[in-house]
This record gives sequence, C-alpha cells and structure tokens, in this order.
Amino acid sequence: MSPKQQRGAATIDQVLDAAMRIYTSAGEDGLTLANITRASGVSSGSIYHHFGSLDGVIGALALRLVDRLLVELAAAVTQATDARTGVEAVVTAYLDFVRGHPEEARLMHSVAADREGMTHGDRIRASQEARLTPIALWIRAHQETGELAELPAPMIESLVMGPVVGAVRRWLTLGDIDLEEAARVLPEHIWRSVSRS
Repeated sequence: MSPKQQRGAATIDQVLDAAMRIYTSAGEDGLTLANITRASGVSSGSIYHHFGSLDGVIGALALRLVDRLLVELAAAVTQATDARTGVEAVVTAYLDFVRGHPEEARLMHSVAADREGMTHGDRIRASQEARLTPIALWIRAHQETGELAELPAPMIESLVMGPVVGAVRRWLTLGDIDLEEAARVLPEHIWRSVSRS
C-alpha cells in the first residue's frame, strides 16, 4: 500500500471511528456531517471524497461491522465438527455478537444501513466474498455428506440467518424477545429447516 493509500485508509478509519462514537452516544439523529467532521477532525470535503455522502458513511460503517461479524461467524462454523453443531455455532456467535455489541448491532440493523444495503447490495456482497467463501464451502461440504438439505447456498444462508436477524431486530426495536431464550430455542428449529432428514 502506497503512503497515499495508507493516509486514505487512516482517514476512513478516523471517520468511521468517530461516526460509531457519535452513534453510540447520540443515535442515528446525531450522525450529521457537522458532528462527524467535528468529532473526526476530517474535513467535509474529504468525507465526501471517501464516502460520497452521509449515507455512504453509515453504509461503510455498517459494512465494517458486518465484516467483523462475518469473521466471527466463519470461525464458528468452520470449527464445528458436523453440520448441526455448525448451525448451532453460527446462531450462538451471531447472538453473542449482538449481546456484546448492542450499539453496533443497532446500527447494522438500522433503516439507514438497510437502505444502503438495498441500494448497493451487489457491491456489498462482492466486498464480503472473502468472508463468505469459507461459509459457502462449509455448506457445500456438509451437503455432500448428506447432513444439509440440497438447497442453493443462498437459501441455506437465508434459512439459518433469517430467524436470527428477525429475533435480533425484535430485541433491538421492541424488546419483546429474550436473547438468552433465543439462543436456547432457535438452533433446534433452524437445524430442522436445513437438515436433510
């Protein structure tokens, strides 16, 4: 990486770190360009250069958080000895991440992050490919052993992650789901939806 690229990467980190601090203390309403400029020490012109817009900052921050989560999910699933324990490990790792980082989880599941995800889904998915490849290979390997249903990998991902994301969103917005109970209940139900038997 050239010195210019290193400075650019440092600026991006500086802006994203400041944006996360603001979000943690003031919520989404606090994420204004003026607040990010003040907290990061980075000019608004530089923020626009690197992110394109305030939504771009939020999208980049959400993507950084998703990357962290994907590292943990990939580690959890690839250490599992069989498909069932892998599914259980992914569910547990996701819920553990949310419990340990509730503000980060709130931002990842925010309307602004969803909007960026819907607008730039292909680009975001492509940027996560390296993180997702070990999970896709794990799915394929356990389909070949006959443990997982013969469904396309995106369908397996949706059946596993959909209920977890739904439970997390309810916990974040309504508070009517207990994450401890979700950790006890969801793995078995999710396993039934993806197992071949």
